[in-house]
Amino acid sequence: MVHLLLFVIYLAFISLGLPDSLLGSAWPSMYGEFGVPVSYAGIISMIIAVGTIISSLQSDRLTRKLGTGKIAAISVAMTATALFGFSISHSFWSLCLWAIPYGLGAGSVDAALNNYVALHYASRHMSWLHCMWGVGASLGPYIMGYALTGGQSWSMGYRYIAVLQIVLTAVLLFSLPLWEGRAAAEENKSGQGTEKALSLQQIVRIPGAKEVMFTFFCYCAIEQTVGLWASSYLVLYKGVSAETAAGFAGLFFIGITIGRGLSGFLTMKLHDVSMVRLGECIILIGITALLLPFNENGTLVGLILIGLGCAPIYPCIIHATPANFGADRSQAIIGAQMACAYVGTCFMPPLFGLIANNISVALLPLYLLVILALMFVMHELLLKRVKQERTLTIDLQIHSEYSEEGE
Repeated sequence: MVHLLLFVIYLAFISLGLPDSLLGSAWPSMYGEFGVPVSYAGIISMIIAVGTIISSLQSDRLTRKLGTGKIAAISVAMTATALFGFSISHSFWSLCLWAIPYGLGAGSVDAALNNYVALHYASRHMSWLHCMWGVGASLGPYIMGYALTGGQSWSMGYRYIAVLQIVLTAVLLFSLPLWEGRAAAEENKSGQGTEKALSLQQIVRIPGAKEVMFTFFCYCAIEQTVGLWASSYLVLYKGVSAETAAGFAGLFFIGITIGRGLSGFLTMKLHDVSMVRLGECIILIGITALLLPFNENGTLVGLILIGLGCAPIYPCIIHATPANFGADRSQAIIGAQMACAYVGTCFMPPLFGLIANNISVALLPLYLLVILALMFVMHELLLKRVKQERTLTIDLQIHSEYSEEGE
């Protein structure tokens, strides 16, 4: 039954990835139909991101109240409804309205499933599950492309994904007994049955919480900035053709997906901290390759290396959360991490857009290097704070034991 539940979670992670790349692949066909500028995709993306941030911060409260299984089923159902709403929309503002449940549905399930896997499964499963997200994110554009090249409109692409989400909702509903069968064990392990949900103010006061939130902010800033601006960098600075650049940029995401598959095997030998540091070193080598005056093949290697370096960081930091902060606080911390991740996604790629527009797109490697340095510092500070907290806890326990013996 444990393996069956894990299979359901794998499907859920594929489902999380399916809609994430749809807007980008469909927008060139959408914006003309709605009579809006191409830049309006950013409005929809921001609405989705804000909803995701809100629901991520509420994930601790909702998961304690409903449980992981019900949260997953409700969230996927909301996403399916929103995607179907996209498919029947005839105005830009209706897209904006449907983006609200889209974002709210995505955040809670992401945080809840990540926490559940961090508590109950080995690190390799976290890496492989995020690899499944990459599979879903890769399949989304292909499904949209199938609809468009088959003589159908973009709305059918959204409808196909909505149907897949509805099927997954049914699977999650039928799997609820599996989740409920482990509910008591989950409460005992995570403390969700005895502790109240933590507010954001309480979370940031936990030693190491601010550092891990900044680490996530920086990681997603790197991932999304490369994903959005790699093609423009290659075309405008390296002189690569637009067609070749598109293929090169896609290899970055392929690097992440393959890297997470490989990371699952490496975690059998290396612990989470070593995997994060390894990823940071590989990203540094990739950025260095972009900075050096190589030809387009050298730049291609750099992008692949950045993708491979990104691969272990996200899943390994999440998996280490219960060990770093305690199982009773992991859901709250992971929710806050997710929220910061989406904040980084929202603001850092557009910030580089301003830099590229007003200075030069050639600054992309330096921009990434600054963010990587900040991420490295924050992760090391996180480890230092956690170590100090553990030492303090042990000292207090020893002092308490001596005091009881003295009495």
